[in-house]
Amino acid sequence: MKNLNYLKRLSLVILAFVALTSCSNDDDNTTTPPPGPKNIVELALETPELTALVAALQAADGDLVNVLQGDGPFTVLAPTNAAFTAFLNANGYAGLDEVPTDVLAQVLLNHVIMADVKAADLLSAGAGYASGSSENSQGDNISIYFNAPSADNVRFNNTGKVSTADISASNGTIHIIDAVLGLPDIVDHAINNSAAFSSLVAALGAADGGLVSVLQGDGPFTVLAPDNNAFETFLDGASLGSVDTAVLSQILLNHVLGANIKADDLIALEAGYNNTSATGAGDNPMSIYFNATDGVKFNGISSVTQADVVGTNGVIHAVDAVIGIPTVVTFAAADPNFSTLVTALTELTPATDFFEILSRTEVGSPVDGINPDFTVFAPTNAAFDKLEAVPGETVLTQVLLHHVISEANVTSGMLTNPGDTMPTMLDGQMITITLPGTDPNIADVTDGAGNTGIGIVAVDVQAGNGVIHVLDTVMLPALP
Repeated sequence: MKNLNYLKRLSLVILAFVALTSCSNDDDNTTTPPPGPKNIVELALETPELTALVAALQAADGDLVNVLQGDGPFTVLAPTNAAFTAFLNANGYAGLDEVPTDVLAQVLLNHVIMADVKAADLLSAGAGYASGSSENSQGDNISIYFNAPSADNVRFNNTGKVSTADISASNGTIHIIDAVLGLPDIVDHAINNSAAFSSLVAALGAADGGLVSVLQGDGPFTVLAPDNNAFETFLDGASLGSVDTAVLSQILLNHVLGANIKADDLIALEAGYNNTSATGAGDNPMSIYFNATDGVKFNGISSVTQADVVGTNGVIHAVDAVIGIPTVVTFAAADPNFSTLVTALTELTPATDFFEILSRTEVGSPVDGINPDFTVFAPTNAAFDKLEAVPGETVLTQVLLHHVISEANVTSGMLTNPGDTMPTMLDGQMITITLPGTDPNIADVTDGAGNTGIGIVAVDVQAGNGVIHVLDTVMLPALP
């Protein structure tokens, strides 16, 4: 009986202990949640081969550590410690503390893409450009070129190869690369993308004038960069070495605009003229015509295939044709404002090959004795619309000759101002140009027939063989 009572008391004790333990467990039922995903900086801090990157982020201007702990998303191309050592040695720095902090910040930002870009995205695209976070002097984000022919060969700026891809962070992705990406200028971008621009790089090196050094200058420049296919078409089986180096220099300079012009700038303007770094007749800056109403095209022949590749000293637009030295005919054919004039020069005057005449670039013409340089007063379509009717071929031929001066490149700065200039036209009659003009005209014109109310509304469209001034009214010669 005593044993039974003992067993009962022991059972109660055990039950009480279990109950107490259970209550205690209920009271402490707060399990520690698993740690959340780490951000880019936290991952870099715990990656031994990225200690130099972390030190650089801490040393640079701009509080980049806090920036990369932000929401993002970011894609960081993370150079290894060995990559930083090579970068410092190549640039003559004994350590990170010798790199100017503002320069270091821009170099590091050149490794940050403001989007979450996975390796699969790069492989899918194959090659192309992303916008980095560093800025040039114009405030534009510098482009980063990527080439991803295979998963084990993904490169940035043809320099940094991905060794470890797709390290996922809470605010983006890290790709570890084996080189620090320097800040690319326009020439660097052309060199980096040899698949597109190796012919351009070769041409720049072969041409007179040290063009590689020129385009490594401060700028800003806008370079219309013909791709390799464009050069192949231009050379038409000939070698680059067969092109006169002075001529090659002028052709290449005709692709360089001395300003920072983005695609959006051209689209906003729709169409118009700018100057290139080439020289036209009279050593005047060469003009180039752009039309951005349906894509972006230059001189009516060369279309932009890749816009806004930004470097430290300007921007590149890849184009699909080499832009040769324009003649006055080039601009008339390219600019739709002169479509009626083109029709008059071709279809309506078949007995006179005006296009051949006005395309001449050297003195020593055949029978007609009409030689460049030419000064062309070009009526717009609206000017032709003012006529009651376009005259027949015989009269129209004389009318067209009345708009051209031969063997003279007469720019607006060569006209008497204030006062009258009275040049002799190809038909042998004189016109009178009066400066300053009546608003809104730049200059007023009196034609050979004595008609007034004719205005020059644009001046100095410079070609290789002459210059164009734009008229709002067709000039008429005195007819017998």
